[in-house]
Amino acid sequence: MAMTDITRREVEQAMAECDLLGRDHFLQRYGFRRALRYLVAHDGKLYDSKAIVGAAHGFLPGQRPLTWKQLSGGAKHAARLLTRLDFIVEDSGAATLHEDLIDRISNLRVNRASGQPALYQPITLLWAFGRARRGEARLLSWSAAEDAIKALLERHGMRGERPRPDYPIAALHHAGLWELHGHTDSVPTAKGDSKLRRWFAEQHPAGGLPEPVYNLVRHSADTRLTAIDKLLSTFFQGLEYGPLLTDTGLYDDNVADDGLDAGEQDDAWKRSLNLAAQYERWCRIVDHRENENRGRRVTRTSYNPIRSGSARRAVLHRSRGRCENPNCTGQPTDVTDDGQPILEVDHVMDLALGGRDHPSQMVALCPNCHALKTRGSKREELRATLLEVARERHTALRATEEAE
Repeated sequence: MAMTDITRREVEQAMAECDLLGRDHFLQRYGFRRALRYLVAHDGKLYDSKAIVGAAHGFLPGQRPLTWKQLSGGAKHAARLLTRLDFIVEDSGAATLHEDLIDRISNLRVNRASGQPALYQPITLLWAFGRARRGEARLLSWSAAEDAIKALLERHGMRGERPRPDYPIAALHHAGLWELHGHTDSVPTAKGDSKLRRWFAEQHPAGGLPEPVYNLVRHSADTRLTAIDKLLSTFFQGLEYGPLLTDTGLYDDNVADDGLDAGEQDDAWKRSLNLAAQYERWCRIVDHRENENRGRRVTRTSYNPIRSGSARRAVLHRSRGRCENPNCTGQPTDVTDDGQPILEVDHVMDLALGGRDHPSQMVALCPNCHALKTRGSKREELRATLLEVARERHTALRATEEAE
């Protein structure tokens, strides 16, 4: 029998077993993790679509449950089967997946024998995020992944990490942040030495980020920067991470751009997310990266693309696509052929003169107002006005988020 032989009867039997055992015990029994995205609704309850289909297969005559390796939970597999059986499959969407990814990063179990977190898993994730951002193949052969991660660990293992890619790959797999395909034996835990090395040498699994995570990091600047910031603030405190991010392709002026074609872009200010909540998320990244240099012998205005990109996105989000000069006489709501606002984000106070790379001192201006602010005869008066506008809007949005 095939997966397509599953009927509503078997699915409902699996749901009843889940109700009896409880979600976590049910998932543990069948070897599944919580769904990253697709949930199936039934009688006012939500179930993990992939786990339900896997368990349902075991209720077919003479059949065993399917393991997580034997089916996909994506829209074209488990979710499609459930839809065909007239179940309602809910897509939890990018917002839920975003929060799940950040939560998994926050709870990575890493070696802390030296008193500081080992960087095996963070370095591997940053490498994978860089590949996703560039649109490179999600799954990579073990030999190719081993060579690339080994080289990164040799160059950037700042806490004595050995060049052993099998450790982080196995750990990330068990944390639900790495898929492995093409192996016959179960993936061992990231412990021991010769056994783990031998497993990868014998199995040669292809692997990479789970597809939903890959797509979100690829296309969402919000998720990309938040995930990078969470890794940096959790595992790299006190370390110089710039060379690592440069090597992984995550440290340039475009790191805060959405990875979409021009015609597919969805402006942050048009999204359904609460304006104040989204603005607060961008500002927290800026604050983290600005505060990291306190007490260190570096200038406050040293360039950091993570901070700068996040600040730029926050200001564009705050502007809602309109020039922030209250006296704008140009075309404050005009857009490009792609429907994008014709806005330029500018520092009201030059960084070289003591200004901050921070939304509270930055504004979104139409080209005409930008020119007036830069070289107009009344530019000093305009700068004073814009600085007040930036401070007021910044304070108001953050106060709104705190009150909610």
